[in-house]
Amino acid sequence: METLPLALDLLGTFVFALSGALAAVKRELDLFGVPVLSVVAGNSGGITRDILIGAVPPGAVADWHYLGVSLLAGLITFSFAPLIERLSNPVQLFDAAGLALFAVTGASKALAYGINPVIAIVLGMVAGIGGGMARDLLLAEIPIVLRAQLYAVAALAAAGVVVIGHTLQLPMVPVTVAALIICFCLRVMAIRYGWQLPVAKFNRDQEPDPER
Repeated sequence: METLPLALDLLGTFVFALSGALAAVKRELDLFGVPVLSVVAGNSGGITRDILIGAVPPGAVADWHYLGVSLLAGLITFSFAPLIERLSNPVQLFDAAGLALFAVTGASKALAYGINPVIAIVLGMVAGIGGGMARDLLLAEIPIVLRAQLYAVAALAAAGVVVIGHTLQLPMVPVTVAALIICFCLRVMAIRYGWQLPVAKFNRDQEPDPER
């Protein structure tokens, strides 16, 4: 039971690193750039979470396993990108898996450090979206959390399940599994069916003419 949070954290690091590495391959980065992006995508969310809850140095800095699994994901993707690319929407699927894992571990670790339950939900979301935001910013793209279907909402849902389960003192494993499934399925269904929050509209036809 004590190793479950660490195992989920490392698994989340690995799948987020895969999404970062595959995005780097799509942009034709070199042998240095692909592992760099895998490390950034795999660890940014966890580092942000740990700093905010006062777990310093962050796990990704103090434990070499985080760097190891991130580099492994980057090298695997660089070497076998055509094979990984055959998966259906691989970047989005890896991203959805990483989102679920980090949202769950983020909320769990925040609770373990005595953080208020409401803030623990927010920190779960922050941990979930951090890796994807860092990946997109390095690739000069609008972060997916600002434009994609139910991204942060899915992370909030997973973190909320964890916090509610903790408050009700429910068994850890079933609560964790339920939170992972809810987040992943919600994100995948949003991708498949185009579910999204209302989008701001700007009518350029009504924009004032500066020459008048």
